Amino acid sequence: MVDENAAAPNADQVAYWNGENGDKWARLQARLDALFAPITAAAIAAAAARRGDHALDVGCGCGDTVLALAEAVGPLGAVTGVDISAPMLAVAGHRIAARELTQAAVLRADAATEPFAPGSVDLAFSRFGVMFFDAPTEAFINIRRALKPGGRLFFACWRPFKGNPWFHAPYKAAVPHLPEQDKVDPEAPGPFAFADPERVRRILGVAGFGEVAVEPFDATLTFAPSGAVEDALEFLVQVGPVARALATGTEEQRAAALDAVRARLREADGPEGVRLGAQCWFVSAVG
Repeated sequence: MVDENAAAPNADQVAYWNGENGDKWARLQARLDALFAPITAAAIAAAAARRGDHALDVGCGCGDTVLALAEAVGPLGAVTGVDISAPMLAVAGHRIAARELTQAAVLRADAATEPFAPGSVDLAFSRFGVMFFDAPTEAFINIRRALKPGGRLFFACWRPFKGNPWFHAPYKAAVPHLPEQDKVDPEAPGPFAFADPERVRRILGVAGFGEVAVEPFDATLTFAPSGAVEDALEFLVQVGPVARALATGTEEQRAAALDAVRARLREADGPEGVRLGAQCWFVSAVG
């Protein structure tokens, strides 16, 4: 279970995802599910969950991938979604109940340290949920213990910040108008902690995984319908690096930054909507 003690592993992440940000992501659940839909569909297909599998969904958030995995494994399988965020898990639990998916459940726990039953899982899956571990090697050792012999690991993570227009383009537009932003350790827990594929391979290898494969996956994300730039702007400034950048500076600086982001989104507005590219790694391995 999650340890709320400030000295516990991943304490900063526990606090982050159980405070205002967890509430915000829970509130934006439908919007985020729609945004990530092309990545989710491809990741679920690539993970190849089988009927009857027992799956662990690490960092399951509001449950979108739990629902998809539950459909894939069927009523004879089982899916446990694990997350540290109480607000997001509350949404996930309601969605599971509404669909009457008796093969699915959620657990508020830290997958890095939770004592899962050894050898109980066929597939450990994650969509953007494994990049936040304080000690990633130890976390993956713990996840591997839960896998049956020959069990599979699959996760999606982000490629580098500058190669992800949906993160980088709004941020790049905003920051010239704001105070200098703090430098970020590229290996610190966060969205881009696994951007370096060699780091991913090294961590998984030390954790005891074999047959590690890291493959690129590109998608185009739709933020709003065509012509709805203000809607896209309102959403985008709530999530990601641009949201943190816009929390700095004076009111005048923030207004100028917002105007710059708005102009960038107008450039991204086309017949199919306000759209920006995204780049991921699809990582697979055998325990």
